Amino acid sequence: MKRLLNNPFVSLEGYQCFGCSPDNNFGLQMEFTEEDNGVSAIWQPKSHFEGWKNILHGGIQATLMDEIASWLVFVKLHTSGVTSKMEVKLSKPVHIDRGKITLKATLRGMQKNVAVIDTSITDAHGTECATAVMHYFTYPEEIARKKLWYPGYENF
Repeated sequence: MKRLLNNPFVSLEGYQCFGCSPDNNFGLQMEFTEEDNGVSAIWQPKSHFEGWKNILHGGIQATLMDEIASWLVFVKLHTSGVTSKMEVKLSKPVHIDRGKITLKATLRGMQKNVAVIDTSITDAHGTECATAVMHYFTYPEEIARKKLWYPGYENF
């Protein structure tokens, strides 16, 4: 199964998520695909996200992996939550001018209400450039719907 995900948050007044709002001109404007074992995204680095010359800033790489982890929580765990810990490893440079990168997120497991999520960034040549283990504090769906604007899985 592979399914392009709908972004149900675009109808929320004032929605300007740096990671996934298509209307945030300064943001990443990410889009996501649900897969059998996780969530993926294809994303084109842009020069205004540069750290060193022609290299995607490490903080942006961490943000990309944080964002895809949250979407895994939305569609695989059917809830929402907040990042509580991230362990990022930047192994190779992500060159801005070498094409689109692929992001992946898979659920490693749950520790009570904390989702442990493996994420990665692979460049256009298939080289894994960065990984992160994300710890995501999740809320029961009822609380996520009331306090975090979680719209329900069916809206993705």
